[in-house]
Amino acid sequence: MFALVDGNNFYVSCERAFNPSLIGKPVIVLSNNDGCAIARSNEAKDLGIKMGAPYFQIQHLEITAGLIALSPNFALYGDMSERMMSLAASLGPTQEIYSIDESFIELDGVRDVTRRAWAIRDRIARGVGIPCGIGIGPTKTLAKLANAIAKDAERKPGSYPAHLARVCNLAELPSSELQTILEQTHVGDVWGIGRRISNQLIEAGIGNVWQLTQADLATIRRRWSVVLERTVRELRGESCISMEDAPPPKKMIACTRSFGRPVEELEPLIEAVTEYASRAAEKLRRQKGLAGQVQVFAHTSPFREGPRYSRSIILPLLRPTADTALIARSAINGIKRIYEPGYELVKAGVILLDISDGNTQQCELDLGDALKDRSALYSALDKINQRYGRGTLHLAATGVDAASARWGMKQERRTPRYTTNIDEIPIARC
Repeated sequence: MFALVDGNNFYVSCERAFNPSLIGKPVIVLSNNDGCAIARSNEAKDLGIKMGAPYFQIQHLEITAGLIALSPNFALYGDMSERMMSLAASLGPTQEIYSIDESFIELDGVRDVTRRAWAIRDRIARGVGIPCGIGIGPTKTLAKLANAIAKDAERKPGSYPAHLARVCNLAELPSSELQTILEQTHVGDVWGIGRRISNQLIEAGIGNVWQLTQADLATIRRRWSVVLERTVRELRGESCISMEDAPPPKKMIACTRSFGRPVEELEPLIEAVTEYASRAAEKLRRQKGLAGQVQVFAHTSPFREGPRYSRSIILPLLRPTADTALIARSAINGIKRIYEPGYELVKAGVILLDISDGNTQQCELDLGDALKDRSALYSALDKINQRYGRGTLHLAATGVDAASARWGMKQERRTPRYTTNIDEIPIARC
């Protein structure tokens, strides 16, 4: 048995936990540089705001519908996620954190699962202030589907039976009721089935989840893929996707950002790619990996008028490394080689490629160019930045103050970092 614990409208719920005046109002959280909607309250969804909607297209709703748009506060969201996950972990013996707001819990040996799920949901709501949906099923795919049903039953009364709202345990349903529920659920709501495959299934006469469970497995595998066959088996109750105690190491690590305002000069570009290279190297060390190549790119906006520019370059490293200085030096050399004056660049990024396991590496003869092992130095740097905040220590090429640099992100609507910055802790006055 598996459960999926998912924070409802997570970013918005984090903001509401510290500002209750936002409850009941249409709220969205914007992406970096306040570009588009990446989280929406139910009230904002009811206004017809779609995920990823550009802010400039919905900005008028602030006047006509009372929409509240906030800049992202990722420091707050990350900390709130850790608190929520620590409480969710008590639901069962094994936890797999799937994303910032979702975690799978394995329920083997847990008694009275539904009652316990309700208790954990209440504990998260009281302890962290995040409302959750919990889906339970004999496979991870069914748990994911049950979670979606629990949310829809709460948000859209009448779409599903009311007793399935907030906590939905598909394993407890009588077979006749389960069939009815699956017949009411669109095939596109299944975890892993995208729009293209969904449309193909509908064309083949498979429009709901029940019809998909009855499909011939050989036909599914031959016409689509073994992955979709596995999904069908999961929907039938056959567990094919196991728990992952730790996420697999990434084969590519990217750090890319849009600038707060267009950049034309080389100096701020060097500062930006140095910062991105430093962040990427920190992520690389976190998974104990080494990078063999560094890719750097920059481009103009595809939506603005004016000359267009988009270039990238891949530079091999002398030997695989997680050394911030070496990776940043390579990125700086790359941006210098592709830079051309006269363009309004709006985005740049650094991508680490050819990543290998840091515990297993190919050695070579020391011919006088051996590099010093600075792993202890960067371990200390990472710990200091984790304790005192990102950017407390950084390479000089990043500039004196990255937060106020010309290439820095635009966050005009960011709320205080209530739980991670001592200067922004709210003060209660009696």
